[in-house]
Formats: sequence, C-alpha cells, structure tokens
Amino acid sequence: MRGLSSKLVLQILRRWLPVAAASTLLAGFSYTAVQQDLRQSANDPQIQLAEDTATAIAGGQAAQAVLPPGQVDIAHSLAPYIAVYDGGGSALASSGTLDGKPPILPEGVFGYVAHHGEDRFTWQPRPGIRAAAVLRKVNSPQGGYVLAARSLREVECREWNVELLVGAGWLATLGLTLAVVVGLVLLGP
Repeated sequence: MRGLSSKLVLQILRRWLPVAAASTLLAGFSYTAVQQDLRQSANDPQIQLAEDTATAIAGGQAAQAVLPPGQVDIAHSLAPYIAVYDGGGSALASSGTLDGKPPILPEGVFGYVAHHGEDRFTWQPRPGIRAAAVLRKVNSPQGGYVLAARSLREVECREWNVELLVGAGWLATLGLTLAVVVGLVLLGP
C-alpha cells in the first residue's frame, strides 16, 4: 500500500476488517465442524464393539471367548482391539497389547464409567500413540468393563489435511477481499 495516504489506508481497513473478521469466524467454524465430525466418527466401530462385547459378557460368556482372534500391537497397528477388565480395573483379557502387555487405562476413567455406564475419549498411553477409545460398564453381577479402541493415526492425518485446506482458503479469502476493498476505495466516488 505504498503511496496511499493514511486516510485511504484507514478507509480501507474500516471496510475490510469486518469482512476479515467474518471470514476468520467462518473458517474457524468450518474447521471445527469438520474436525469434530472426523473425531466423533472415529468412535463408531468401538461403540458397537464395546456394546456387543459387554452384552456377551453380561450374558455369561467368558472374557477370553469374546475377544477377536489374534493380537494387535497398539503401537503399530490401525486395527481395533478389545480389552476386558474386572470391577477393579485389572485386565482379564485383551486382543491389544502395548509392549507385550494388555493396555493399562488411567484409574479415573473406571470411576467415571462406574457412575455413567460409558465413556468415549481420546487416549494416549504414551507419546506418539493416540486412540479413539470407548469404555463400557458390564451390567452383570460380576461387573467389569470393556474397552474397545483403535488408532487415531489416519483420522489425525485427515484432520491435518482439513486444517491445511481451510487455512489456505482463509488466507485466499483474506487476500481477495482485501484486493476488492482496495479496488473499491480507489475507484470509488
């Protein structure tokens, strides 16, 4: 804006800043809506797995019998996994392992689920490993809990792509609207 008087610059800013603010809000809302949809959708398979497994255990099936075959190394695999815990939060059986052992959840999540029946959360057992997790209470006399989880690696890649696209669109919108406002002010009456 070299060569423009300070009066013209102020006139441009007065007209452009509300448009820039609205563009910023719309970009932020757009990103948040898509990101939340991606993250919440990442729970869908685990909700079904946790519900079905908890129902099977409540119906009398043994913890080991309700697990899918094979073991999932949760540090490297995208596959979903299931773990069954007793009423105190100790692992009884698990199709997922971390360093060769069943996953250990934070104690607080068991207390929450004991009162609310279920929790859906992002779990990070260690840096670089993040999972979409659903922990469900088993409604039976013996009690217990079922965890169904899977890696968020691919979902987080999609979130990053959305962030880049929305960010690029936001910057382009700011540049274009500024150019339009400058043109209107310079060509105006």
